[in-house]
Amino acid sequence: MTDQFALTDDQLAIQEMARRFTADAITPFAAQWDEDHSFPLETIRAAAELGFASIYVSEESGGIGLGRLDAALIMEAMAYGCPTTSAFISIHNMASWMIDRFGGAEIKSRYLPSLITMEKIASYCLTEPGSGSDAAALRTTAKLEGDHYVVNGTKQFISGGGVSDIYVTMVRTGEAGPKGISCLVIEKDMPGVSFGAPERKLGWNASPTAQVILENVKVPVENRVGAEGDGFRFAMAGLDGGRLNIGACSLGGAQRCLDEAIRYAKERSQFGQPIADFQNTQFQLADMAIDLEAARALLYLAAAKVTANAPDKTRFSAMAKKLATDTGSSVVDRALQVFGGYGYLKDYPIERFWRDLRVHRILEGTNEVMKMIVGRDLLRQ
Repeated sequence: MTDQFALTDDQLAIQEMARRFTADAITPFAAQWDEDHSFPLETIRAAAELGFASIYVSEESGGIGLGRLDAALIMEAMAYGCPTTSAFISIHNMASWMIDRFGGAEIKSRYLPSLITMEKIASYCLTEPGSGSDAAALRTTAKLEGDHYVVNGTKQFISGGGVSDIYVTMVRTGEAGPKGISCLVIEKDMPGVSFGAPERKLGWNASPTAQVILENVKVPVENRVGAEGDGFRFAMAGLDGGRLNIGACSLGGAQRCLDEAIRYAKERSQFGQPIADFQNTQFQLADMAIDLEAARALLYLAAAKVTANAPDKTRFSAMAKKLATDTGSSVVDRALQVFGGYGYLKDYPIERFWRDLRVHRILEGTNEVMKMIVGRDLLRQ
């Protein structure tokens, strides 16, 4: 009975490799990245050497061709050290996968080799100043003129904005609504591409975020991924996996904070005994562990469904994203409470995870939108 819930030997090996990489290359440095607002490019490229920049890019295209549960294990492990860095690598993977999964042979051969090594970094551009949750209302236009599109518009909250080399961008080539959206690969150095000032954020300080501004950018037709009008479908398919990954980042960050709280509770004494001896502390830690394992179980199930292309994969992905990110924030908040006033200080890692995990309930679709997705799917049955 338990075998169906166990990770395979390969998955355990992948998980262990990601954990070792995190312990060596991420955890010791993450607090300084946050403090300095520095982007750890060399660390991210080191992750690419392990295949972590092309987790679900096909082996035929040079990737490692793993499933969505394998990807979740990697993201969860890296988020134990730094959720921001793990999430950035997830976004790069989403963009690369989209080119591999939906692009033709020519565009794949042109971009994927440098994306797989992270010689070039990719960002994903869907959100706009006026269309967040209502993504199908995007207004960035791409007008066909001969052998190229002329693109005008602004993309908002773009991770890697101004730093990434490649922007997998959703644009409007046709009618209003989802059927008029197409997908273009836009390069940083194309004339007319510029960037807003770096956003000043609560968290995710180790990952640059900025507007991507497109003014009469000429994008060759051969840079279109798939057919005109298919972009929104690609975007939604990408979000199924992205939601799993951001949920996994919440799990990893929350697990780190639970482990830190357990360690602190054993060391911190009040009223003549370690606070771990108080039943209140034990109950708090128990609730945190229970909630975390429940969220992890749902996320792993959803990842298996997305890999298998199950008919209910989108609903389960939304369910898992909501539960994992809500739980992650809650566990970190309770860990901070265990630490008391010390948890509020930057001398300890809890406050960084508290800040970093908060945005997970907003991006890749807000948790309110996740409930909309689940509710609508239930009513279709």
